[in-house]
Amino acid sequence: MRPLSSGETNGVSVTDVPDLGRGRPVDSLDGYFERWSALHGGVDPRASWLIRGWLTMAYRCAKPLTAIGLSPNGVTVVGVLVAAVVPLLAWRGVATASSVWLWAALVVAVVTGLLDNLDGAVAVISGRTSRAGYVLDSVADRFSDALLLGSLWVLGAPGLLVALTIFVGFVQEYARARAGAAGISEVGVVSISERPTRIVIVSVFLGLCALAPYGVSVSTWATLGACMGLVVALIGALQVAVALAGRLRG
Repeated sequence: MRPLSSGETNGVSVTDVPDLGRGRPVDSLDGYFERWSALHGGVDPRASWLIRGWLTMAYRCAKPLTAIGLSPNGVTVVGVLVAAVVPLLAWRGVATASSVWLWAALVVAVVTGLLDNLDGAVAVISGRTSRAGYVLDSVADRFSDALLLGSLWVLGAPGLLVALTIFVGFVQEYARARAGAAGISEVGVVSISERPTRIVIVSVFLGLCALAPYGVSVSTWATLGACMGLVVALIGALQVAVALAGRLRG
């Protein structure tokens, strides 16, 4: 589960949340946990070692960024720019037939995932959550998704397959957005195809493209990565659709 992005409330409308802590910085890890809990339906992050560890890492990394005055929106924009480097590195790897560039693309993809969490942590710690940040973060995430998956196309995956994978992922997020506009503040499901999963899939297959094990070509590994991305996206979209249908009936 990723920390709150700038202005994001995990599907809950900004106006539905009683205390976003805007203008009141957080000065301790416990305070960060409490603010995060208030923004996620009262869930206590300390109850899960995984969530507690993930949020602790985000807090430790975000504190220096907050100290130098970097805004949550600034981190969001940097995240998109970093994501744009991934397909460029993949292209360089294909052009030079060198796996070094593909390993570099993998590292940058992982950094993109880290930045995706830091903008929310900076927003919460600095007390600078906002509606503008919520919109910017949502749009930036879609650009980053397309750029990361686009790196598989650069490596030889069929363009139509990659485009379909991107489209299905967009449908899931669009359905959530429209549900919010219809007054459903929380869909009530964490699908298999959340952003961290997409980043992990691209990163793993960038590594397989760099290794090219079992005599399988780079383009084949890239195609397999796009196929896995599509299957996961379809399952995720189905999960969200079923959950939404239940909420709408309710």
